[in-house]
Amino acid sequence: MAGHESLLELRPLSVPPVLSSGVLSGCAIIVRGQPRGGPPPERQINLSNIRTGALARRAPQSQPDQKDTPDEPYAFQAREFLRKMLIGKEVCFTVEVKTALGREYGMVYLGRDTTGENIAESLVNEGLATVRREGIRGNNPDQARLCDLEDQAKASKKGMWTEGGGTNTVRDLKYIIENPRNFVDSMHQKPVNAVIEHVRDGSVVRALLLPDYYLVTVMLSGVKCPTFKREADGTESPEPFAAEAKFFTESRLLQRDVQIILESCPNQVILGTILHPNGNITELLLKEGFARCVDWSMAVYTQGAEKLRAGEKSAKERKVRIWKDYVAPTANMDQKDRQFVAKVMQVVNADAVVVKLNSGEYKTIHLSSIRPPRIEGERFATLSIVNVTVDYIRAATSASETSTIPAFAERTCATVTIGGINIAEALVSKGFATVIRYRQDDDQRSSHYDELLAAEARAIKNGKGLHSKKEVPIHRVADISGETQKAKQFLPFLQRAGRSEAVVEYVFSGSRLKLYMPKETCLITFLLAGIECPRGSRNMPGGMQVAEPFSDEAMAFTKELVLQREVEVEVESMDKAGNFIGWLHIEGVNLSVALVENALSKVHFTAERSSYYKTLVSGEEASRLRKDKVSPQFRSSRIHLYPNTGDPIPGPDPEFLMKPRVWV
Repeated sequence: MAGHESLLELRPLSVPPVLSSGVLSGCAIIVRGQPRGGPPPERQINLSNIRTGALARRAPQSQPDQKDTPDEPYAFQAREFLRKMLIGKEVCFTVEVKTALGREYGMVYLGRDTTGENIAESLVNEGLATVRREGIRGNNPDQARLCDLEDQAKASKKGMWTEGGGTNTVRDLKYIIENPRNFVDSMHQKPVNAVIEHVRDGSVVRALLLPDYYLVTVMLSGVKCPTFKREADGTESPEPFAAEAKFFTESRLLQRDVQIILESCPNQVILGTILHPNGNITELLLKEGFARCVDWSMAVYTQGAEKLRAGEKSAKERKVRIWKDYVAPTANMDQKDRQFVAKVMQVVNADAVVVKLNSGEYKTIHLSSIRPPRIEGERFATLSIVNVTVDYIRAATSASETSTIPAFAERTCATVTIGGINIAEALVSKGFATVIRYRQDDDQRSSHYDELLAAEARAIKNGKGLHSKKEVPIHRVADISGETQKAKQFLPFLQRAGRSEAVVEYVFSGSRLKLYMPKETCLITFLLAGIECPRGSRNMPGGMQVAEPFSDEAMAFTKELVLQREVEVEVESMDKAGNFIGWLHIEGVNLSVALVENALSKVHFTAERSSYYKTLVSGEEASRLRKDKVSPQFRSSRIHLYPNTGDPIPGPDPEFLMKPRVWV
């Protein structure tokens, strides 16, 4: 047998092959049959006619008066001799005696039959065992040979027959470590030679650290296998696949020479990674579906957390063992709906954006697995063309069991990247958001969850953003929308400033916006000058006012062009309601002109006093010639002139244009 599945095989005459489960001492071996549909039963074989020293034994913790029993001289050396000789080798055995209590005594041979090396004779020859001469029969050549080998070992002063009594072979076993955290830190995450002495379950083992003989319990970093639950009556009930996971680890690691990297010690629990020449058991357990990833300990895994996620993903895709009933969060989605390129149209908050798909459809996307503060980070998240990979769909939740109104609507949660940068990870690394913690069985999370946790750990370590110990800065913003007196005070400053920087916070209609003025730290309502835009529907005292044609198109155009973008504004005046009126520019484009050129608004007569009047008129004329959208209203209209100037009045009827109204 080869590789990490190569195990001790014992074959009695006319008995099917069996495998080793461990070496209990220098003269006792545990064997088991070939696995068929699960872990096979075990059987203990004791070597006939010889005796080896007893290994150390810890006193029961329930009996504090008793003391630990140390090794007898050469007991550990005999066990190690047998372990290194038999583990991973094919052997056979014969049973000579079976006691009334069921103990079996026999001979074990290295190889396929009894012509191989006799294990008992090898122990005696090395001076690691004594012969039970009281039961020797003179006509038994095997027993006579054991006596001869013992005499030769004595003459050669081998093993226990050397002078001094072998006191130097007794181990100083350390069952308790006073400060496990300091002990783990002292190892500096360097590999430590060890022997696996016991497997509690698939992901927890008892290891003997060499050469100082520390006996420690190690939990595998980053994973958890099904366990055995202890019932009230003292019995153990295994979780599904617990026995299989234990057998998987046991058959590959029990009493094998390994190296262990001690990685962390939270709450007195030592976390580590076990390295074997034939592979990493942590990754193997995940790949074969015997374990699941554990978020809280993956952060300390030194061999690359992405390998663990890849192993778990492979098992999920194949639906093996604990994942036999697994259904992926996006299993019912088409590929085109799982991954797509879109344009960010609006940042709802720091973890949610509205994107426009190539089909023209708008979709709200929530960044997977992060939670931002109320305002911080919104500017940071403003983007243009992004790549979206949907991780899961969070179902709508009700406000209460009796309520049909959802507390949260259905949310599409995704990983959003631009230029290879994960936006959620960037937010977390800047301290603008925190990572959501999930239940271990909750698979609805970011596909880059480990990177998010690592970014959060760096942000905490460096005191970034909301992790800073400094006092949180208070952002005071004055909202003067509709505040006529305050607006009058601000008006002269804004008029003298000429073009001022602003950010479009909200779009009410095609020509009515809410702006944030960063220099003045205030919010204002801004009306586009020089144009008349179709009005949307609104609640009026007399009832709902019907929307004018193309009002929705005008608002969509303005949103797509300027919403949450940095712009420049020229304030000319204000109306009676405290709304500022002026011109808005974005990247050299006058929004009023753009709306007119796209036939989504008409030129208002007040524009004639502006330097942009000719541009507006020429744009309207061009849109009229295209005969689309609002322009058909002008097709049958005669041209009206202003009495005082003789200039043309745009629109079907100058009286209609002169009527007092709220321009939006």
